[in-house]
Amino acid sequence: MSKIKLAIFDMAGTTVQDHNEVEKCFFEAIKATNIEISTEKINSMMGWSKILVFQTIWKDEIGEDHPAYQAKVEESYQIFCNTLEQHYETIGAKPYDGVLDVFEYCRQQDIKIALTTGFYRKVTDIILQKLGWDRDLDSQYLCIPNTGSNIINCSISSSDVVHGRPAPDMIQLAMRKLDISDSKSVINLGDTPSDLQSANSAHVLYSVGSLYGTHREHELNNYPHDQLITAPIAFIDVIKQFQEI
Repeated sequence: MSKIKLAIFDMAGTTVQDHNEVEKCFFEAIKATNIEISTEKINSMMGWSKILVFQTIWKDEIGEDHPAYQAKVEESYQIFCNTLEQHYETIGAKPYDGVLDVFEYCRQQDIKIALTTGFYRKVTDIILQKLGWDRDLDSQYLCIPNTGSNIINCSISSSDVVHGRPAPDMIQLAMRKLDISDSKSVINLGDTPSDLQSANSAHVLYSVGSLYGTHREHELNNYPHDQLITAPIAFIDVIKQFQEI
C-alpha cells in the first residue's frame, strides 16, 4: 500500500499536451485589445485563473481605478475565452505519453486521482469530453461509485473556487470532495510556478514539477518543490518512494 491517498494533477502542460496553445490564445486576446506585454510576463502567469491574468494585465496597464478597467478586462477575457473554446472544440486534446499508465498505476495502488486547472469550467468540460475523461463523473464532477471504468475521481476548475492558483483552494476542494483529511497523504504534479506555490500553500506531502510542459528548470527552481521530472511516467517512481511496508 502507498502512504499517498490522493494524487493531484494539473491539466494543460502536465497531463494534457500543451504546445503553447494557451499562450497563443492569450496573445490573440492581447493583440486584439492593443496591449503590449512580453512572453515572459504571460508565461509567469500560466496556471493562474484566466480572469486573474487579464485583471493583472490591465491593472498594470491602466490601474484598477481607471473608469475603463473593468470593461477592458471583460473585453480581453471574452476574446480569450472564445479563442480558447474554439481551439479545443476544433483541435481537441491529447494526453502526454505515459499519463494513462500513471493513472492506471494510481488505481492499482488505491490512490485517488484529481485534476485541477486554471481553466474555467466550460473549457475544462470540453477538454474532459474530448479525452473521454468525463466518463462516469456526476454533476459534482465526482466519479460515480462502483462504475469500475473511471479515468479520474474528481475534476476541479478555477471557477469552482473563490481563489485559483497560486492559492491552495483547488487542492483543498479536491481533498474535501474525496474525503481526504490529511494533506500529508497528498502528492501534486504541475508544470507552472503557480502549481508549485499552490502545493506548498496546501502543505502537501510531496510537490513535483513537470519539465515537459510550459516551463523549464530555471523557471521552476526558484519555487518550492521536492522534485522535477522530465516525463509523466517518472511520476510512478516518485509514488514508489512512499510505499508502506
